[in-house]
Amino acid sequence: MKKILVLLLLCIHTIAFAQHKQPNIIFILSDDHAYQAIGAYGNKLISTPNIDRLAKSGALFNNAIVSNAICGPSRAAFITGQYSHKNGYKVNDGVLDTNQRFLPEILSQNGYQTAWIGKWHLGSLPKGFDYWNVMPVQGHYFNPDFINQKNDTLLYHGYVTEVITELTKKYLKDRNPDKPFFLVVGEKATHREWLPDLQDLGAYDSVKFPLPATFYDDYKGRTAAAKQLMSVGDVLTLKTDLKINQPFGEKQKVNNQPAKPAVKGKEIEESMMRYYQQGEYARMDSVQSKAYRNYYGQLAKEFAQLNLTGNALKEWKFQRYMKDYYATAKSLDRNIGEILDYLDKNGLSENTIVIYASDQGFYLGEHGWFDKRFIYEESLRTPFIIRMPQLPALKDKKINQIISNVDWAPTILDFSGIAKPDFMQGKSFLPVLKNPQIKNWSKDGAYYHYYEYPGPHYVSPHFGIRTDDYVLVRFYKGTEAWELYDLKKDPSELNNIINDKHYSTIKTELKKKLNKLIVAYDDQEALKVFNQALQVN
Repeated sequence: MKKILVLLLLCIHTIAFAQHKQPNIIFILSDDHAYQAIGAYGNKLISTPNIDRLAKSGALFNNAIVSNAICGPSRAAFITGQYSHKNGYKVNDGVLDTNQRFLPEILSQNGYQTAWIGKWHLGSLPKGFDYWNVMPVQGHYFNPDFINQKNDTLLYHGYVTEVITELTKKYLKDRNPDKPFFLVVGEKATHREWLPDLQDLGAYDSVKFPLPATFYDDYKGRTAAAKQLMSVGDVLTLKTDLKINQPFGEKQKVNNQPAKPAVKGKEIEESMMRYYQQGEYARMDSVQSKAYRNYYGQLAKEFAQLNLTGNALKEWKFQRYMKDYYATAKSLDRNIGEILDYLDKNGLSENTIVIYASDQGFYLGEHGWFDKRFIYEESLRTPFIIRMPQLPALKDKKINQIISNVDWAPTILDFSGIAKPDFMQGKSFLPVLKNPQIKNWSKDGAYYHYYEYPGPHYVSPHFGIRTDDYVLVRFYKGTEAWELYDLKKDPSELNNIINDKHYSTIKTELKKKLNKLIVAYDDQEALKVFNQALQVN
């Protein structure tokens, strides 16, 4: 009888939700913004009042993960609802095949107006959106170029996060008010090389950030982790990344005029890649470059006087990395507040779902690293916060079920009463939002596959399964090895227990689950590696 009542209540709730008119949806997608860099996720040393504000009025996911922890492939998984091996975008310098169906096309066919503004980073130009205005390649922090749907390349004066916000507000003002909209706001922050807005220079200079407990990880029993090239102490560069003795050369005055004769399609990407390689700092105008020269020039003098070596140098680089990273995130948070305020002031908040997420997690010194790529927690997990006026009971909720970025597109369709197409491999987590206590949602675990090798950081390709309690991973190319972690006993993933006899039953069960996911998602490359590995191990 109790089960019948629960099902009846869920049905009533579903009918009530469906009776709302189709909601507007804004998806704010940042770049490399770590969940542990957000106040709502427990960071007490920094300030993210507007992301925290979103979390207090909505739901925060503690176990939102990605299917391939690298920028472009993560975006491709988002708009296709497919894993990398199906949508074809496996590595960061690829070109997304636009002959396949994307989320915005399906929404457009069902009454939505769709738009993407800001960072795109998928090689080809956007398809399926009614409106788009995106940055070529990685985009720039200062005076960025944008390509619009007319294939015009325009240079906008200012700091990138503020430019994106102004373009976002203009789109919201000019859109058709009689149709629902789906808008992706693609932020550049907090991507390397972490250039703060002028008003945020030195924002965290008074804070001494504690070294992560794993900063001096020795990688014992973890060959792939030992081979990587993403160490804060050894890989981050003083001049480019940390801006010590960087000249910050001036550039001619900029304005909102075409930066060069417009070119079409792939030519745009190639020409802008050449332009990007000329250097981020050369884009600054005289005011911007002067502010940077003054601030980082003083730091360079102080650094020279210290004459650091060894661990002291590594720890100094860590402090500078943190201060620049968090200072860059200040503008991101401030501009999220600008967008939320615009919705409030213009009567849009009541029927607009707002989502904040990053394209993957990021290392903030854990294991001694920056960057992402690994299946390990800090890069696998991404912040994911959603405010749904249609579900007021979600206010200030923490949700622990595992969701993946391949689930984002099916869920967005479900919000609008649109059936998921067969090609999408993810599943809607709207049932979790309606009932955060739902049982066995992630009992089969979530699938992960990273491909890029050698790449800039020499992270071996690997695939694996993440459950509520364990991570099982198979590395191949570069490193050939299995790894297993007990997340409850070893949340920092320092102890590879793959050969621990006490976990032999769990290892067997997880391998069966992993094989089941590989077959279900038709990952032929992983299946071949998996079968070969079983013969050896």
